[in-house]
Amino acid sequence: MAYRVVVDFDLCESNARCMEAAPEVFEVRDDDYLYVLDETPPEELRPKVEEAVRRCPKAAISLVEE
Repeated sequence: MAYRVVVDFDLCESNARCMEAAPEVFEVRDDDYLYVLDETPPEELRPKVEEAVRRCPKAAISLVEE
């Protein structure tokens, strides 16, 4: 089933916890902002993305089923 990664950038603190869990999908760059590298990652990355959602201390990341 397809899904999309959604980040609430008003909540995000760019602490890189998501990047630790799923570096294929999330990246905090030198400008200290979070970038979503793939908003619709493949199904095989879902466990990593779900871990990134759990690790976010501000609950700024969610998954939307499509």
